[in-house]
Amino acid sequence: MAITLVNPDGLPKIDVYRQVSVATGSKLVFIAGQVAWDAEGVTVGEGDLTAQVEQCYLNIGTALAGVGGSFDDVAKLTAYVVDWTPDKMPALLEGISRASEKLGVTPVPPVTLLGVAALDIPDHLVEVEATAVID
Repeated sequence: MAITLVNPDGLPKIDVYRQVSVATGSKLVFIAGQVAWDAEGVTVGEGDLTAQVEQCYLNIGTALAGVGGSFDDVAKLTAYVVDWTPDKMPALLEGISRASEKLGVTPVPPVTLLGVAALDIPDHLVEVEATAVID
């Protein structure tokens, strides 16, 4: 495994992600922001943040598998959520949990969450991009 995730002493211990990832692999993988499209380009979970987060993570899993990787290789995630407010956190976490169950992993690499005014189309509520390192 090319990624080691840690919570160094002196930083808060966050349950849903680790503060630092250390990459030792040789191949960098940059995955474009994934939205809640299925393989045919149809939006999944219109108006449902949880379903859209789940689909974004599943799409990242598909992209990683396509290049010989998995969520174990993810060094960093960035999530963009339309009109973010802290009360949306349970829906976000539920979407991650549902995707984790389907993928058979617990994705906890460092993540940056950004609130944005809009994404590519009005139906999309969230977009998630990933950087991975593969041996």
